[in-house]
Amino acid sequence: MAKPISSLVKTRRRLSRQDRHEQLVRVAWQLVREEGTEALSLGRLAERAEIAKPVVYDHFGTRAGLLAVLYQDFDARQTRLMDVALEDSEPTLESKATVIASSYVDCVLLQGREIPGVIAALAGSPELERIKRDYRAGFIEKCRRVLAPFTGDAGIATAGLWAMLGAADAVSEAAAMGDISAGQARDELYEIILSLAARSLHGEARMAPSPATSVPPLDSFTR
Repeated sequence: MAKPISSLVKTRRRLSRQDRHEQLVRVAWQLVREEGTEALSLGRLAERAEIAKPVVYDHFGTRAGLLAVLYQDFDARQTRLMDVALEDSEPTLESKATVIASSYVDCVLLQGREIPGVIAALAGSPELERIKRDYRAGFIEKCRRVLAPFTGDAGIATAGLWAMLGAADAVSEAAAMGDISAGQARDELYEIILSLAARSLHGEARMAPSPATSVPPLDSFTR
C-alpha cells in the first residue's frame, strides 16, 4: 500500500515575520558564540538559518544593522532582568546596590563570551556607537533614579556613574573570560556603588555650614 504523499514530503511551517526575526537573532547569537563576531555576516547567518539571503537582508539590511539588533536584544534582556529584581528588592541602599551589581554581571555571564565581541564591533561605526551610548546613558539614568533616595540632594555625580559603568563592563568581562569569579565581580561592583552613594552624602556634609564658623550677629560689632 502506498504511503500518503504528506508523509513523503517534508513540510516546513511558514514563520511569521516576528517569529522569523526572533529565530534569526537566536541563530546569530549562536554563530557569534561558536565562531566569533568576525564570522558574523548576513550571508553566513542565512546559511546557518537555512534560509535565502534576501530574507536576512530584509530583516537587518546590513551587518551593522544586525549588530545593532543584537546589542538591543542584550540590553532589553538586561533591562527586564533588572526591573523585575528591583521591584522585588527591599527599599534599602544595600538591596538596590545588590540588584544593580548582580543584574549587570549575571546578564553578561548569561550571554557568555560573545557580548564583548559585539560591543567591540559596535565601536567601529559612529551610528552604532551612538546606539550603544544611548542605551548606556539610559542605564546610568536608571541607576541615578534608583539610588537617589540614598544619596545627597545633588545625587551621585554623572562622572561617578560613568565610572561605575566602566567598572561594571570591566569586571563582567573578566568574569565571562574566567579571569575572576562571578561572585568577585558582583562584590566589587556592589562596593563601588556603595562608595558612590557614601561620597555623595560626604560631599553634602562638607558643604553644610559649620556652627563653629557661623557669622556672629550684626549687633556684636557695634558694642
